[in-house]
Amino acid sequence: MTSGRPRGQISVETTEPYVLRLPATVGPGDVPGLCAGLAALMDRADPGSLLVCDAGGLARPTLAAVEALARLRLTALRRGRALTVRGAGAELRALLALTGLAALLGPPGPDGEPGTEFGPPGN
Repeated sequence: MTSGRPRGQISVETTEPYVLRLPATVGPGDVPGLCAGLAALMDRADPGSLLVCDAGGLARPTLAAVEALARLRLTALRRGRALTVRGAGAELRALLALTGLAALLGPPGPDGEPGTEFGPPGN
């Protein structure tokens, strides 16, 4: 199932919370554009505003999606920002666990969904 957007196209919301939506499929070539999209979003967002990466639209999580989340985290951390992930399905969480990157999603959130936030320690 696809989202109707061309492959690799990202979607952003420029009101709080500021949301970067992952496309239905993420390939290795999409990672730089996703990071650039997050950087542009952070440029528009107030310093204390919530940044969200919505992974709910991923049709089939792959290792490229795992790489994208890791790189997005680094992009946010380099600017001292926290990035919350929402919509991480069971397959994506399993891939993160398999690659040893489950900690990227952090501890369970108040909704009980395992790992929803990553950002600077203590945020």
